[in-house]
Amino acid sequence: ALQENLDRKLFGQHLVNKVVVKAVKGFLNNTNAKKPLALSLHGWTGTGKNFVSKIVAESIYKRGLQSKYVHQFVATLHFPHAHSINLYKDQLQSWIRGNVSICPRSLFIFDEMDKMHAGLIDSIKPFLDYYELLDGVSYRQAIFIFLSNAGAEKITEVALDFWRNGRTREDIQLTDIQNALSVSIFNNKNSGFWHSTLIDRNLIDYFVPFLPLEYKHVKMCVRVEIESRGYAVDEDILTRIADEMTYFPREERIYSDKGCKTVDAKLDYYYD
Repeated sequence: ALQENLDRKLFGQHLVNKVVVKAVKGFLNNTNAKKPLALSLHGWTGTGKNFVSKIVAESIYKRGLQSKYVHQFVATLHFPHAHSINLYKDQLQSWIRGNVSICPRSLFIFDEMDKMHAGLIDSIKPFLDYYELLDGVSYRQAIFIFLSNAGAEKITEVALDFWRNGRTREDIQLTDIQNALSVSIFNNKNSGFWHSTLIDRNLIDYFVPFLPLEYKHVKMCVRVEIESRGYAVDEDILTRIADEMTYFPREERIYSDKGCKTVDAKLDYYYD
C-alpha cells in the first residue's frame, strides 16, 4: 500500500519513493531491529514532506494520522518559547516514554524542525540510540520522522547542476546529496538540528531529499486534485492554475516556489 500510494500520489520525487519504501518496509520486516527508525525529510514547502508522513502513517495504522499511536509535534505550536526549553525537554521525554510503554510501535512526527530551538531535539537522543532497554522500556520498534525546510538550498543546488549539465532529475542519486545535506543541516544555526548529537552520533538513518517541483509536476498535482473532487478535468483550467504559480530561479524559472502547496486554494477559486 505504501509503494502504491507513493507511485500514485507523489510526483517528481524518485529518491523519496525509493528510500522511504525501502526504509519503512525493511524496518517493519526486521524482527530484531537494533534501534528505532529515524527518517529526516528535507525540502522546500509544498514538495510533499507532510504528505509522505501521512502516507507512512496510513500504511502502518488503520486510522492513519488519527491513530492514538501516532504523535505529531509542531515546533511553533508545541515548543514556542526559548526560555521554556528545559521544561519542553522534560515533557518530550515523558511523552515519548509514556507512549512507547503503551505501544512499542509508536510513530512520532516532528514538523518545522527548522523552527525548533537548537538543543531541544537532543533530549530524545537516548530513545534513538542502540539501547536494548531504557528503564525497562525498549524503543527499538518506534519510528521517528522529522520534517524540515533546512537543506532545501543544497538540494536545489544539486538539482540545478544536473539540469544545467543536461541531465535529468531522475539521474540524481541519494549519494549525490545525502552527505552534503547532513553537513549543511548540522551547521545551519537556524535549524533544530544545529550541532545536534542525533547527527553527530549517526542516529538519523536517512536524510531524505525532496527535490523542488517543476511545472509538469504542478500540473500533475492539479489533475489529481481535480479528479479527487469528482470533476471532469478541464485542460484549460489545469494549465491556467499551473501558469499562475511563481517559479525560480528568476532567469530559468524551472521550479515552483510553493511546490503544490496552493493548488487546493486555487481550485476553490475556479470550481466554486
